[in-house]
Amino acid sequence: MAKLSERLNRLSPSATLVMSQKSSEMRANGIDVINLSVGEPDFNTPDAIKQCAHQAIDNNYSKYSPVPGYADLRKAISHKLKQENGLDYSIQEIQVSNGAKQCVCNAIMALVDDGDEVIIPAPYWVSYPQMAKLAGGIPVIISTGFEQNFKLTPAQLEQAITPKTRMLILCSPSNPTGSVYTRAELEQIAEVVKRHDDLFVISDEIYEHINYTGHHESIAQFEGMRERTILINGVSKAYAMTGWRIGFMAAPEWIVKGCNKLQGQYTSGACSVSQKAAEAAYTLPQDCVEEMRQAFERRRDLIVKLTREVPGLEVNIPDGAFYVFPKCSAYFGKSHDGKTINTGGDLALYLLEDAHVATVGGDAFGDPDCFRMSYATSEENIIEALSRIRRSLEKLK
Repeated sequence: MAKLSERLNRLSPSATLVMSQKSSEMRANGIDVINLSVGEPDFNTPDAIKQCAHQAIDNNYSKYSPVPGYADLRKAISHKLKQENGLDYSIQEIQVSNGAKQCVCNAIMALVDDGDEVIIPAPYWVSYPQMAKLAGGIPVIISTGFEQNFKLTPAQLEQAITPKTRMLILCSPSNPTGSVYTRAELEQIAEVVKRHDDLFVISDEIYEHINYTGHHESIAQFEGMRERTILINGVSKAYAMTGWRIGFMAAPEWIVKGCNKLQGQYTSGACSVSQKAAEAAYTLPQDCVEEMRQAFERRRDLIVKLTREVPGLEVNIPDGAFYVFPKCSAYFGKSHDGKTINTGGDLALYLLEDAHVATVGGDAFGDPDCFRMSYATSEENIIEALSRIRRSLEKLK
């Protein structure tokens, strides 16, 4: 009998992509769905970046690119890390990949063996546990929860570490919660990590520039952490370049060499034209980044205000990214039209079918008491979506 590999059978489909697909199908059938499920800026890529991509085409950047990425792009990334983050990385310590997602997967595949444990604070981005499974690792999920603003504590981390622990994955600013670790919080986590040999940290910083605290902090900055950290970032969120598929890792050279070996066997170098566009993103004036950040902050304030006006929903004020992660457990056990709500996933499906608003249940992120809404959309959409959600939730008895 024909069958898929056990490796693939261990994986779950991406819940965010599933919900986005469902909303697209409803739209195709003429239903007016407001999509708050997708983590994608609704802005266009800035014109100056697009012009550099056109120039790259005219200059015949149409050949295979080097596996680690063009040297000029890696120099631009190295300069960015020094200027913005105070971190020194040579271009040999930088790898460019087909999006930050591939960088995360590269790092996990390069460092995690069968049976190794990967600590993942929940709520987490949906792909982290699946990537750990793909590598043969064991995801160790630590629940953080609404009351502690969805952030891992040093005590929780220490308690979870065993002789099999190989990796911790941190995401700050966070998808799905928007929580941001402070410098002091990261320093305390770093102290725990440094007490354990051969423990590495993937620091996913893709939302670095969508930050409302005034300054981004990286765990790589602390003494003894640079050699233990795989810093992940890219152009998708800050420059509205999701479809260009360019991300990077900065890590010790031996890790980058291993990831280059891996990437050389299954994708080779990232798109040549996209790399030249990314180089422009990092080297041209950064006004566009701040303009988009300010727009997201206005939307953050709006969606938090409107969500707090909905009876039964609790929401923290996120310090970064473009998500809110409301607690919705007050509705558990309630029903309407034969549908009973028991988890955030149930609520998300109910809202899609009844309110025609696409969100994502917190079950997929490791916290079924909540659901995620993306505010990477217009203020008009946010106002209409929350109005629909409120009317729909009022039906639950």
